[in-house]
Amino acid sequence: MVRGDRWMGAMFPGMDSLGKMLILFGVVLALLGGLLLVAGKIPYLGRLPGDIVIRRENWSVYFPLTTSILISILLTLLFSLFSRR
Repeated sequence: MVRGDRWMGAMFPGMDSLGKMLILFGVVLALLGGLLLVAGKIPYLGRLPGDIVIRRENWSVYFPLTTSILISILLTLLFSLFSRR
């Protein structure tokens, strides 16, 4: 008798790695969603000096330049720490 996972592996080679990748992608999305929920509660994030805000009568434009640079530096440091072997 052939187990189900062996049968699927024979029919679709490489599907186990695709399944693991999809699970990892789901975990990353869940962590990103949690981070977005918490990010609204961090004081001064998005209101740093250097963030550009233009307000007119009927419209406004907001570009978080300093916040983007700060997040980019933090993510670069974080990924460089975890990618070293």
